[in-house]
Amino acid sequence: MANSAQARKRARQADKQRAHNASLRSTLRTAIKRVRQAILAGDKTAAQGVFQKSVAVLDRIADKKIVHKNKAARTKSRLSAQIKALAA
Repeated sequence: MANSAQARKRARQADKQRAHNASLRSTLRTAIKRVRQAILAGDKTAAQGVFQKSVAVLDRIADKKIVHKNKAARTKSRLSAQIKALAA
């Protein structure tokens, strides 16, 4: 346990930030799951609509460095490829 007042405050701040980051990560995962569900349903137009909203979430969370920007780009690329494959 933290002994000084400064260390106790930093511990409180760290807990609060960790909870906030966990919430953002959960939002990210939910956005990705929605796109995957739309892809599984086979409706390309619905999948594209959900994908656009998810891209905004991915970019916003990558900007905050909750996930690495390359992971966000890779996820967007893979989801986009899956949506494009629906037409074939």
